Amino acid sequence: MTAYLPFLVGFVALVIGVFLGYYSRQTIAKKQEGSLEARMSKITADAQAKAQSTLSQARDKAAQILEEVKREEQETKKQLARLEQRLLKKDELFDAREASYAQKEQELQQKTEQVRAIKENVEELHNQKTKELERVSGLSVAEAKQELFSNVEKDYKTELYAHMEKLEQYGRDELNARAKDIVTVAVQRYAAPQTAEITTTTVSLPSDEIKGRIIGKEGRNIKTLEKMTGVELIIDDTPEAIVISGFDAVRRHIAKLTLEKLIADGRIQPARIEEAVMKSKEEISDKIREAGEAAMYDAGIVGIDPKLVWLLGRLRYRTSYGQNVLMHSLEVCHIAGALAAEIGADVMIAKKSGLFHDIGKAIDHEVEGSHVEIGRNLLKKFGVSEDVIKAMQSHHEEYPYETLESRIVQAADAISAARPGARKDTLENYIRRLSELEQVATSFVGVEKAYAIQAGREVRVFVTPETIDDLTAKTLAHDIANRVQSDLQYPGEIKVVVIRETRAIEYAR
Repeated sequence: MTAYLPFLVGFVALVIGVFLGYYSRQTIAKKQEGSLEARMSKITADAQAKAQSTLSQARDKAAQILEEVKREEQETKKQLARLEQRLLKKDELFDAREASYAQKEQELQQKTEQVRAIKENVEELHNQKTKELERVSGLSVAEAKQELFSNVEKDYKTELYAHMEKLEQYGRDELNARAKDIVTVAVQRYAAPQTAEITTTTVSLPSDEIKGRIIGKEGRNIKTLEKMTGVELIIDDTPEAIVISGFDAVRRHIAKLTLEKLIADGRIQPARIEEAVMKSKEEISDKIREAGEAAMYDAGIVGIDPKLVWLLGRLRYRTSYGQNVLMHSLEVCHIAGALAAEIGADVMIAKKSGLFHDIGKAIDHEVEGSHVEIGRNLLKKFGVSEDVIKAMQSHHEEYPYETLESRIVQAADAISAARPGARKDTLENYIRRLSELEQVATSFVGVEKAYAIQAGREVRVFVTPETIDDLTAKTLAHDIANRVQSDLQYPGEIKVVVIRETRAIEYAR
């Protein structure tokens, strides 16, 4: 018994522990359940209070919105009522005006009928009067008119003729005075000076010692210069100066620029000369473009193709009877514009036509045909308007006058060319003779370049060495001389020099 006592005590303790644990757990669970229910009750109460508050706010908001809607509705009703009143008033006014117009229309119809009746009455009275006069006079209206005119013409014939002659003379005098006034005003409004063109250009030298370097050993430098530029260099006793002679202004300017570059650089030898000539040609091209742009700016003309502007600039180095063609074109442009303004023609068409009337002379040495025909083709190619072409094509009467501006351009061209000191026939003939001389020389096969120098007394012909040998060069010189003698007219004699130069070039790499 004593041996089982510990087990019994342990069992009893276990049972008591289990009971106590269960009771404690139940007690804790009941406490937790009470606390959760309290929290749930509080949350529910808070939610209900919040819902009540939200519902109350919503009701207030709804009442406020309803009140605003009612107020807006009342305002809208008031506006509609006012509009309705205005429409009613306008309708009444319109009805009143319609009634007034109907009344006026009726009155006008009545007056029209009255006027028609009065007119018919007057015509009837006039016819009756005419018939009575015919009965009394024994003449019809046509016969009476013819007799009246005959009597007046018979009595006042001499006086009428004198008066008509006086009016005609007055009209002629007035027109002549008006025409002179227009031309005078047009010429006075353009007063640019006409620079004289010559056939020589002088280059200043820093010292006379440079002349020997320009000539070079055995004259190779000056020969290269003359060959590359096509001019003649005159090195005489004139101190510190070299004269460039040539009829082509472009060639002279290229030679001048080349000499200036060589003198500034100090290196004067054939290779350097060729390089300087190429650069000078590029600079002259830029100067031509600048001259064309300056002329366009002076004339106040825009929207022209740049290539056509460049061709216009080439006229700066072209002369016609000693007159600079670009200056002449500008002069014709301004005079034509002034004439057009005086008589009411299109000023811009007249100015454009005057500026481009001689544009064909820029390439007439390269293209066959008259400068008028070449100019027409150029203007068409660069999209110039047909009105301008019609106005410029008639200045030498090769085409009929189709517009008023064509007569204006022809008159402006005549004014510019005919004024005192504008042109010199001898210089133009001289230049034409030199150009023909060069053309004859270059027409032969194998000729590379040909330059007329010594005022046309000598022509230097440069041939291709691969095509022309030494024996053929002599034959070529003889043939050119015979062609010049048979085709051209010239004073004195012309020396033909054929130059055949062989050059071998290799590169060390």
